[in-house]
Amino acid sequence: DDNGLDVDEGANMTPAEITDLISQLTLEEKASLCSGGDSWHLQTVERLGIPGPMVTDGPHGLRKVADGSMAGIYDSVPATCFPTAAGLASTWDPELVHDIGVALGEETRAESVSVLLGPGINMKRSPLCGRNFEYFSEDPVLAGTLATELVRGIQSQGVGTSLKHFAANNQETDRLRVNAEIDERTLREIYLPAFEMVVKQADPWTVMCSYNAINGVYSSQNRWLLTELLHEEWGYKGLVISDWGAVVNRVEGLRAGLDLEMPGDAPRNDARIVEAVRSGDLDEEILDTAVARILSLIARASAAMADPGSYDIEAHHQLARRAAAASVVLLKNDGDVLPLIDPDDVVVIGEFARTPRYQGAGSSKVNPTRVDTALDSLRQTWDDVPFAPGFTLTDHPDPQLADEAVSLSRGKTAVLFLGLPAVAESEGYDRTNTDLPTDQIDLLARVRKVASHTIVVLSNGSSVGTAEWDDQADAIVECWLGGQASGSGVIDVLTGKVNPSGHLAETITRKLSDIPAQLNFPGEFQHVTYGEGRYIGYRGLDATEREVAYPFGHGLSYTTFAYCDLDLLVRPVSDETAQDETVLTVSFTVSNTGDRAGATVPQVYLGFPDATVDRCVRELKAFLRVELDPGESRSITIDLTRRDLSYWDILLHSWTVEPGTLRVEVGISSRDLPLTGEVILDAPTVRHPLRRDSTVAEWMDADEEFAAKVRRATEQTGIDLDSDPTTAAFILAMPAYKMLQMAPIMTPEELDKMLGD
Repeated sequence: DDNGLDVDEGANMTPAEITDLISQLTLEEKASLCSGGDSWHLQTVERLGIPGPMVTDGPHGLRKVADGSMAGIYDSVPATCFPTAAGLASTWDPELVHDIGVALGEETRAESVSVLLGPGINMKRSPLCGRNFEYFSEDPVLAGTLATELVRGIQSQGVGTSLKHFAANNQETDRLRVNAEIDERTLREIYLPAFEMVVKQADPWTVMCSYNAINGVYSSQNRWLLTELLHEEWGYKGLVISDWGAVVNRVEGLRAGLDLEMPGDAPRNDARIVEAVRSGDLDEEILDTAVARILSLIARASAAMADPGSYDIEAHHQLARRAAAASVVLLKNDGDVLPLIDPDDVVVIGEFARTPRYQGAGSSKVNPTRVDTALDSLRQTWDDVPFAPGFTLTDHPDPQLADEAVSLSRGKTAVLFLGLPAVAESEGYDRTNTDLPTDQIDLLARVRKVASHTIVVLSNGSSVGTAEWDDQADAIVECWLGGQASGSGVIDVLTGKVNPSGHLAETITRKLSDIPAQLNFPGEFQHVTYGEGRYIGYRGLDATEREVAYPFGHGLSYTTFAYCDLDLLVRPVSDETAQDETVLTVSFTVSNTGDRAGATVPQVYLGFPDATVDRCVRELKAFLRVELDPGESRSITIDLTRRDLSYWDILLHSWTVEPGTLRVEVGISSRDLPLTGEVILDAPTVRHPLRRDSTVAEWMDADEEFAAKVRRATEQTGIDLDSDPTTAAFILAMPAYKMLQMAPIMTPEELDKMLGD
């Protein structure tokens, strides 16, 4: 149709041309575009040449189902399986994550898919969340920074992303209906900032709403979330898509800002939209807005649809290998038992060495182009290294396998590949504990008694407890779910070809009960209260002064680093200072003091020791990955903005900074901070609007007339507020309107008039 959508020219469509195209659609056609055509395609309108581009699961690899149905969910086309987000986050390397995004974009485009559904950036409130392998971190700055680069990389190839799950999808238990009760400040400071960062800095083509409700309103029909916050406050111009089956009430969802329902309940929901418009219950302009966003998405996807291109399978596998090695976190290395140097001294133990667990289960499961095992990779380097499986990947221990492994380990350096079986963690359900299987722990204890050294190599999607068996291992290597090249990647690290540079993106606690969220996880009766507030991860563990097994940000290297020369430059803040304007400059020097090239990750944390509002002990505000040759030093300068120093004020409903002391800490983990300094921030005193229930102290501080009347009244009754602190504390903490009942210094009407003035 000459007046329809030309796929070859769609990317150049102007808003006016999209408006003109909408005018040619019937009401029924407009409604149909708001539902999926099938499980993975948008709806088409053949009369006007409007195609239905394909979207498909990610986020660490393309999962395109060949026949476009849900039935063949695990029968997808071959694609590179990169490390899951838990691993990528441990790289703390935005450039590498960007490169992986580019590769994902190339593969997505080559398969004629328009949108890759990811990344997932929900916070790790509890290590038990079954989908934590798909999420980056317990910290929004780290998650947002890395996800921004992943989105930029993917979308650089002319295909889109779907930022998910918006918002507060932090558990799998009852995820389709659970109501998450979260206070305003916690939402703003913990569960929304990563989404805000990616939206503002990377412009994801789509944002996917979560299944759950937030404070009593399902995300799929939460107008505050999808329209007021996302579009109006953050300025998002893209499309909001439902998670598959997340819609509760389609008309309410459309009214709230949910543009596209997937896979859709057409024709029933299409008919409901049509009826709502015709009856006057739904303004047709709202429908037109959703259709315009959908057509804009189709237009953006048109270039890739017309010219899919290809990609280098081998190059992508090598990138996956580099990423797998970079994801490795060296937790422990007593006696420098790593890297391995003597082939004759090493034996390999553990079924995971030859049957790797390299990705999670559920909608993100990728059909890899190939799989490297650790055993094969080591034997390619050192010929026939002895191996014993030691255990099975079922729930049935095999004593004979354990006996053989112990015998093989006698007098040797035993490298034990341990981890969680696939059934232990998946989309759809949460874990009940953080333990390794008992037969693996027992095997480690037996091997420890006969081996000269023991090295534990872990494969798991979310953190596992180490405190129970830490003393049985000379070295512990955390590999996460490292993708299809996890085997070769970890061997690169174990043999010293690659110097480990990963750092923990989530704390490993000594006890699960140390985590504040466990007091209410996963909730009950379709309800979960985020009672720990902002105190998730290291924030809560620092506040309660809990000892941890391995802290957030921790990661060892085969070389050593030193930090020195901290210098802080602070600038005054005024009412005119913009949120993105630099307020604090942090400078320091990092040196490689060892004999190998390597990378370290300086982390900058802020604390506010004399704040008048509750602030966390420390919060990550910036980080930088720095590669240094032996003996090399580098000066580092990091700028922090007004927003970085701010908290969310629930009375002002805005980001607010207050004057006072700033504590700056720099180091290589939240518990290893060799550089510490303090500066005084000059900023306006925070003033809250007066209310009838503002305290007497707040009224006196803000209104001279009120203060004078209080002092006269108290003096007349023989009370001196300055010399009688006990009575003063009682009076000053009293709501103003309550005080009027005891000391009628004015009438309630006069108080209300002062508020009006």
